[in-house]
Amino acid sequence: MKKIFLIMTMAMLTVAFVGCDEDDDDYIVIDDIADPQAPQGVYSITADEAVYLYWLPVEYDNLRFYRIWRNTDGGNDYYLYDTALTTSYVDLGVSNGNTYYYAVTTYGWDREESRLSYEFVWDTPRPEGSGLALYDSNTNPNFSGFDFSAQAIRPWDYAMTDVFIDYDAGLETFFLNIGRDTTDIQDMGFTYSFDEITMAPDTTVGWSYVGWLEIIEGHTYIIWTHENTFAKLRVTYADYVNGYVEFQWAHQEDIGNPQLRPRASDDNTFLKQRPSVNMTAANGRNE
Repeated sequence: MKKIFLIMTMAMLTVAFVGCDEDDDDYIVIDDIADPQAPQGVYSITADEAVYLYWLPVEYDNLRFYRIWRNTDGGNDYYLYDTALTTSYVDLGVSNGNTYYYAVTTYGWDREESRLSYEFVWDTPRPEGSGLALYDSNTNPNFSGFDFSAQAIRPWDYAMTDVFIDYDAGLETFFLNIGRDTTDIQDMGFTYSFDEITMAPDTTVGWSYVGWLEIIEGHTYIIWTHENTFAKLRVTYADYVNGYVEFQWAHQEDIGNPQLRPRASDDNTFLKQRPSVNMTAANGRNE
């Protein structure tokens, strides 16, 4: 922090200094720049081989940039990872299925720095895709199912198929079906975007007891696979003439991890402060 040292002579003082010699110079330290505030509202968006970080701007006249701190083991040691000139950052140095922990600080031109951001932000990137077209199992059985672990279209009765679709001519609608008895599915309702559903739901409630659900455009479905991983499908288009449905999809490869697009800024599950943090700049990309 920038300091101004004012040398005050004895003639200027209106109070007595105890324990000082008559010829001593005395110093009063005055801060001319207030401590920068830590960034607030930090949250992440999961992507494929990437993590997107966002936070609210800090109003600070001496702002130089923000510093990104990262941790890869969930402990209390955060290392300086990079800097950002704006209130967002994309971490491309990640691998799908691995969990990363983040914090952000405000950094000034005089090397003054805030504390770490309050939000406890962690993220596990996972593969995703769009334009997945599955066909009615009654007319195109070899292209009706999807295997999340292999990211591949499968026949509806293939051993590793997680879900498949079929068309009911009587009801004039498509249905999403489980590929195994140990797979569960749940309809999360209409969503405006793929990223609206951030976490898999509580594993004890809401799952289809019959193993199938009606397919509705704009709805997002959560799949709890037989491998104890979580995935989601969002219906983007249903073609009733040609007998297929298009989906966006994502699969969390980390076993038992319910994160599909975690957020920390408005979810109390993640709003907890780090108890004791060690900040190490030497191991980061930039100091």
